[in-house]
Amino acid sequence: MKETLIERGILLEIKKITPKQLDEKRKRNDKLFVLDVRAQEKFMNNHIEHSYNIPKTSIFNFEESEDSIKEVLSKSEEIIVTCTTGNSAMKCAKILAEHDYNVQVLEGGLTAWKEYLEGKNI
Repeated sequence: MKETLIERGILLEIKKITPKQLDEKRKRNDKLFVLDVRAQEKFMNNHIEHSYNIPKTSIFNFEESEDSIKEVLSKSEEIIVTCTTGNSAMKCAKILAEHDYNVQVLEGGLTAWKEYLEGKNI
C-alpha cells in the first residue's frame, strides 16, 4: 500500500509496511533502519528493539536539523518511520522523501506493532 503526495510539483509515493512485513524483514536480517519520531520520553518508555529516535519536531524543522539528521540517516538505506499510530510518521516520511531518503511508514505505528506481537504470542 502507498500514499501519494504531490507537493511543489513533485510526485512522492510513500510506501507503507505492515507489522508482519517488518517482523519478517527483521528476521531475515534485511538491512533497514527503524526511525521512531515520537518524543524522547515516549521512546524511552517503549520502542521497537534496535530503533533510533529523532523526534518529529526535528524533522518538521528539517532545514535547521539537517546536519544532525544526516549524521544518523543514510539515503542508501531503507528507513522505516514509526510513531504511535502512523500519522506523525507519515508527515515525517513525506519530509524525508522530499530530501531523497528511502522511506516507508509502519502501518498503524507502535500500536499496531504491539498488537501484532501480542497476537503472535497467543
